[in-house]
Amino acid sequence: MKSHRKASSRRRSAKQLTYGRLGRQALPKGPGPALPAVLGSVAVRATLLIVLTVIAYYPAMHGGFIWDDNLYISENPLLTAPDGLRKIWFSLQSPSQYFPLVYTSFRLEYAWWGLNTQGYHWVNLILHITNALFAWRLLKCLKVPGAWLAAAIFALHPVQVESVAWITERKNVLMVFFFLLSLLAWLKYIDPPTRNRWLFYMLALISYILALSAKTTACTLPVVLLLIFWLRRENINVRRAVAIAPFVLLGFAMGMVTIWWERHHIGTHGLRFALSPLERLLIVSRGVWFYLGKLLWPTNLAFFYPKWRINESDPLGYFWPFACAVLAVGIYFARRWTGRSIAAGLLFFIATLSPVAGFIMLYTFRYTFVADHYQYLAMLGPVALVSAGVTTSIRRTRYGRWFLPFVICVVLLALDALTMRQGAMYGDIETLWRTTIARNPGCAVPYNNLGNILLKRGDVDGALAFYKKGSDVDPANAEPEYNLGAAFLSKRNWDEAIMHSQKALALDPAFTEAYYNLGNAYLGKEDYAHAVDSYQLALRARPNNAIGHCNLGVSLVAIGKVSQGILQFEEALRVDPNYAPAHYNLGYTFMQIGRRNEAVDHLKKAVALKPNYNEAIERLRELGVTGPPF
Repeated sequence: MKSHRKASSRRRSAKQLTYGRLGRQALPKGPGPALPAVLGSVAVRATLLIVLTVIAYYPAMHGGFIWDDNLYISENPLLTAPDGLRKIWFSLQSPSQYFPLVYTSFRLEYAWWGLNTQGYHWVNLILHITNALFAWRLLKCLKVPGAWLAAAIFALHPVQVESVAWITERKNVLMVFFFLLSLLAWLKYIDPPTRNRWLFYMLALISYILALSAKTTACTLPVVLLLIFWLRRENINVRRAVAIAPFVLLGFAMGMVTIWWERHHIGTHGLRFALSPLERLLIVSRGVWFYLGKLLWPTNLAFFYPKWRINESDPLGYFWPFACAVLAVGIYFARRWTGRSIAAGLLFFIATLSPVAGFIMLYTFRYTFVADHYQYLAMLGPVALVSAGVTTSIRRTRYGRWFLPFVICVVLLALDALTMRQGAMYGDIETLWRTTIARNPGCAVPYNNLGNILLKRGDVDGALAFYKKGSDVDPANAEPEYNLGAAFLSKRNWDEAIMHSQKALALDPAFTEAYYNLGNAYLGKEDYAHAVDSYQLALRARPNNAIGHCNLGVSLVAIGKVSQGILQFEEALRVDPNYAPAHYNLGYTFMQIGRRNEAVDHLKKAVALKPNYNEAIERLRELGVTGPPF
């Protein structure tokens, strides 16, 4: 009898709903709607979610390009080159990690609306809204109470603003789109009887490949697939293990590619990234509580957060791993009352956060160890837990039918207001950087970017002040010194430009752009021999630079190496056939050595490309060429 009762108990346990004791069996007996009746049908709820999200993000829809958006879009040759699509997928020329699907989407959009940032913003927003709807459907399939509330919080929480309003974070919203689509297809595959189950398996696998092509953090999906089986108390038999195996292999392969790419192509190495395993553990454990804290109390959200000081000898630093251990023990002993729901939600959070939590070094760790966009997908776990707990608890009260709609309205309206406020930062690029400085004055990046804005306006002195501040707060960062060199170049202060460019190279010898600054400063100072050396070093690292080849040609001609200078002008025109100064310098050089016909031909091309090119017009007149447009 005892064994019979145990078997019956196991069968009842296997039939429990996915969120254990936070599932429906915890609800009062009798009929009750999945959500308050005032929210109406599925279509009404979906419409309400969409409208609230559009309202929340509307202030950010007019923002411009920020930080590395120019590398991804406005200055990315892969978006316009005839063979750009091939290079996006099958070369090492992408400006960041291997995100071929992201660059492909940008290439299509560039063809449609060029550099109009609103188009890019709206695509991000549409993907974000779709992700929220997918999350709603996924939680419904897992029978999580409060699924719609969780999806609405996912859509409206202000920590999501960075992923949606920052155009470059297309990789986040696009990856999660295919990540959740893969999970939905997987649930269809594992829940027989389903017709054409293998079609859903193929959809799940293809969606996973596309998610990996958008961002490698999708490699955590196999863990989530296993977590679904564990949550539903289903065994992993041989057939299921074989089905999961391709996901594991693809995720592992893409993860290895990304680690190699980060280290050898982007440059994630050196003292800044030489952290011991214990130091990484301290970063990860503190990061877990940081992200949970921002979810529960989303104040002082910043584009960059202060970078923590990690010290293995500081006893206070071990509070965070100790707190994680206490939480794990507490969840383990509470499982009798909570089931597997809390453990599953937090395991989802930690698993999907793990690639960017600190175990693996990322280039952005040179500035900060945490960022809001890192938890774009991971937050779904804690949010689902809180939504399920709140919904279940309120429904069990006497006035739950009326009180629950009130709580939902208050929470969503508060989040909507906070997201509108956070999104307004992204509506004006200068506001974003000034706000970031106010919230994190110890980061050099906003000072540099604000200085760049002022430099473009012609306020060189204002730009210099911000560049100097950036150098003061982060003396080991080469970028402020590079920017100082560029600013002094614009003031024609050659000696200061040379000094700061050399400082930038001393801090980071691979900072190729500083060699261009150095060459330009030597050229302005008429120190042509040093200019030649600087340009040659710059072009050795980045040969496809028309300006660099042209300036190297000018320097070579100035020291008497005319034939080599001509070759450099021709190389500049090979890189960019429409670069007018190369045509002018080539024409002027031919004019000096008596090759009149070739000189006239190139000078005319220079004027055709730049009608107000007065120097070229004057040279043509000296050669006796007159008439329109000369």
